[in-house]
Parts: sequence; structure tokens; C-alpha cells
Amino acid sequence: MDDAETGNGPTRRTILSLDGGGVRGAISVAFLERIEMLLADHGSGRLADHFDLIGGTSTGSIIAGALALGCSAADVRDFYLKLAPQVFRRSWWRLPGFQSVFDAAPLAREIAAVVGERTLESPDLLTHLAIVMKRMDTGSAWVVTNNPRGPFWEDPTDGSYVGNRHYPLKALIRASTAAPHYFAPEPIPILSDQPPGLFVDGGVTPYNNPALLLAMVATIPAYGFGWPWGADRLAIFSVGTGSFRVTLDPAKARRMSSARLAVRALSGLISDAEVATLTLLQWLGRTETPWRINSEIGDLTDATRPEPLFSLMRYDVRLEAPWLEDELGIRLGARDLERLRQIDNAAAIPLAYEIAARAAERFVEPRHLESLIAVSTAK
Repeated sequence: MDDAETGNGPTRRTILSLDGGGVRGAISVAFLERIEMLLADHGSGRLADHFDLIGGTSTGSIIAGALALGCSAADVRDFYLKLAPQVFRRSWWRLPGFQSVFDAAPLAREIAAVVGERTLESPDLLTHLAIVMKRMDTGSAWVVTNNPRGPFWEDPTDGSYVGNRHYPLKALIRASTAAPHYFAPEPIPILSDQPPGLFVDGGVTPYNNPALLLAMVATIPAYGFGWPWGADRLAIFSVGTGSFRVTLDPAKARRMSSARLAVRALSGLISDAEVATLTLLQWLGRTETPWRINSEIGDLTDATRPEPLFSLMRYDVRLEAPWLEDELGIRLGARDLERLRQIDNAAAIPLAYEIAARAAERFVEPRHLESLIAVSTAK
């Protein structure tokens, strides 16, 4: 990690970006397991040994934190397959509209079981880590890293705020996963003699897919990394949790309560932000895994920059019946698709994982990982 900061390490930097998506994080895990398996043929399959920066939003922050601590994707898989049903369990006594749908205590316990009492400056973090969240009391999107060269890392001499180095990992990850409506916000002490900051899920920022944000964190000097741009110098691996277009039948919309309609609109906004991010990534970068944006601009392979800013690998599945059948030979009915799309339906995790495992075997190719092998060799 020190070499990545000082510039004495490999000339190519690598970023692993992990989307938010609730229980659909199982989709990301299946892709990561495939990447680990292929890397194991070239030494260490541990992803922390191959990436200079691992960052995530919401459920992606859970995976990012675990990987940065040296866990394998198989370790993280156990969280989704075995523990998520306990976390996403509805309580009969919780009042819809007045309380969050789920009790946050089980989620907090499982996060603490992985990260313990470690803080952001823990030497157990084997690579750089970034966590995305939303601070409600100030209305700002936050990305916090363990880079000691970053702003606000140290305590100020006047003691006016808490330095980032002291933030508990379990509080940061819990904050990033505090999806409004589903889990209560997470308070984190920030300013001396002031109430704690109030944080919610990073998915309600423009960065549910944090790949472009992580590229900015890595290259904008103020963040403390200062890595160079260029397709041969910066490689981004972006892993999704299943994408689909959020649509709504007008007749059904007229029967929905205003609260449910608001939640549906927020889901559509998050989806729109993800599409915008993917559009910019494919326009500004060079990719061997292009995704179709829409019927108007296609996948942008005819519009890439003459000097791309980075190389991009994007792994995901589309939770849409035609795509699943055409690309994977999987036929699903409307009810199964609806279950898969829900971020809180733990019963759909095995199917989501199975679909992603099949997609990973098809779409993650050994040649995609050449930059990762170079990084681990240099480390």
C-alpha cells in the first residue's frame, strides 16, 4: 500500500469498484469468485493483493471492507447466502411509515463480526479502501478513504473535528448501507461538542455505481492519491449487482400510495444515475466489455476518446427476460424477475448468485486480468 502512495510501485494502478444493491450483492460476489479463481493461477488469488484501491457503495461497501481486510469472495458469499436472511427479516411490531422496515441491529452485528473494532487507520487493511455514503444533516455526499495523505485525516490542532483516521470501520460501512425506508440512519461523531452527523446509504447519491467517483478520488490531487490518467496507467474493474430499467404501469401508479410512488421514483433516479455513470465510463475510457446504453447511442464503441483516460472492465447482468435468455439461456417469468430485482428479498439470493456465476464464467476472461497480475507481481 505504501508503494502505491509514493509512486515507487507499479506504473499501472488498479481500482475495484463495487455497486450498491442490497441482497443483490450476491451477484457481485459471483463475479469476484471467478476473478479470484483465474488470478490463483498466477500466485495469490486474494483480491487485496491485486488492487491498489477497493471501494464500494452500500452493499458494495460491505464487500469492499471485507476484501480490503484480506477476506476471499467465498468468505463474503457466506454473508449473503447464510446471514442475509437474518438481516433482512421483517418484524411484525415495526410500524410501516413510522419506522424503518428492518431492525438495523442484526446488520450492525454482522458488519462488526467482519471488521471488529478496527478504525480507518488499521494496519490490517491490506490496500486502499473507499466507502461512499450520504450525510443528511449537511446534504453532502461523502467518500472516505484510508489514505493518510487525504484531507481531514489527522485531528486539527484546535480539536474542532474528529480526524478520519479514528472513524470505526463498522460505523462507516453501516452508514453506507443505511438505505432510507429499509434501515435507520447511522450517527457518526464528526465535530467536537456538536451532535453526530447523520448518515444514510451511499446509493442515494449519484454514486451507487462508484467507479467514476473512485477514478476522481484516485486522480484529483486534493484527495491525496494523485495517480496519473491513461488507459495504460489506470485500470478500473467495475462490478454490478444486476441492472434493469425501472418502469411503471400508469394504471398501477394511480393505485399506489404517495409513499410507495416516492420510493419507486427514487429507485428510478438511482437507475438513471447508474446509466449516466456507465455512459461516461464507456465514453471517457477504453473497454473490452462494452454495455449497450440505449437505442439512441448504443454502446459508444464508435465514440471513444483518441486518448482514453483509463481502461475499464464492467461485469454485471441485466435482470431483464430477453437479455437473460439471449445471453445466458435462462428463462424466467415475471414473478421471478420481480423477486430478483428487489434489494431486500433474501429468498432470491440463491437464484441471483446462480445467474451471476453463469455470467461470470462466460464474460470474465483471463486476458482481462493482465493488469491485475502485473500489480500483484510488483507488490
